[in-house]
Amino acid sequence: MKAILLAGGLGTRLRSVVADRPKPMADVNGKPFAEYLVHALASQGIREITFAVGYLGEMIEEYFGDGSKFGVKARYAYEKELLGTAGAIKNAAKAMDPDFDRVLVLNADTFYAMDYSRCFSCAEERNLDMALVLREVPDIRRYGEAVLEEGILTGFNEKSGEERRGTINGGVYCITKERIDAIPDGKVSLENEMIPLWMKEGRKIGGYVEKGYFIDIGVPEDYARFGRDAAAGKVTW
Repeated sequence: MKAILLAGGLGTRLRSVVADRPKPMADVNGKPFAEYLVHALASQGIREITFAVGYLGEMIEEYFGDGSKFGVKARYAYEKELLGTAGAIKNAAKAMDPDFDRVLVLNADTFYAMDYSRCFSCAEERNLDMALVLREVPDIRRYGEAVLEEGILTGFNEKSGEERRGTINGGVYCITKERIDAIPDGKVSLENEMIPLWMKEGRKIGGYVEKGYFIDIGVPEDYARFGRDAAAGKVTW
């Protein structure tokens, strides 16, 4: 199994506490945040990881090298300019060996504890163009809601002013090579452009809801919380 880690963001919201490195390299109890994610992937059979890097991406490559120290084969795809999530995925796929049907895609600033093989299985067993892992939240107002009906995505990034429980995009995907090849060159958003387009075209997009530990370190408060959780043994793989 192969994975792409989206690690090219500028991390502007975290600059007050992490100003000298890309967000995935933020120190967490003596090692970078991305190392926790790489260990989680490697422990579950991911053998090749391509880092989609941009801002200070050399720091990521210098630390992880060829990946052998972490039990994986590491590759690096640099963005000369910000490409958006879909553009970064397409650029990263060009750095991979073309011998894959589907690839796991994750944000390198988010830790979502789960069985990653389930995402592949969901996509393969249902012959999906793309499988998404969703997250249930107590209040969907600050997010765009993602809706599944019998495992098929029927609504995405839908804003609501109603305070209620619901499911949102968890930022973990399994995407076919065919769909990646269909992404236009240049700056393209997966969430705002490609997924809505593919839904309109009738592509098979589905998924499931995962209940595992979840955190995005994009703001100082959550970055600090992850450090506490990791020290307390709550972050496992």
